[in-house]
Amino acid sequence: MEMRAPLKNVRGLGSAKEGTSHWWHQKITAIAMIPLFLIALGCVISLVGAEYDHVRNVLGQPFISLVMLLLIATTFYHLKLGLQVVIEDYIHTESTKVFLLLLNSFLCAAVGLGAALAVLKLALGG
Repeated sequence: MEMRAPLKNVRGLGSAKEGTSHWWHQKITAIAMIPLFLIALGCVISLVGAEYDHVRNVLGQPFISLVMLLLIATTFYHLKLGLQVVIEDYIHTESTKVFLLLLNSFLCAAVGLGAALAVLKLALGG
């Protein structure tokens, strides 16, 4: 009795070359989001009930702006990676898969860029 899968069964299933780095990127972004989220959450909680000008001043501070930008970047990159895995694993029609992967990349980039521009507008006093 042979316990190894025949080579013919695995040919053509694609390469697993990017699997490890993809997994690491997902784990690293998840870990990076923890302190960033806690700082951002603390900042937002401290601003509950504050006047509009005070909120703009606090969110315009360089450290807070940097934390917000890093949180936005890591969150949307993590989202893109996670949705990519779901699409690759559960969508079997190749044309639909390609369309959804492109849509995933575009939407994550567009919404992330919009959020980053909003933070930059606050940070630069616009």
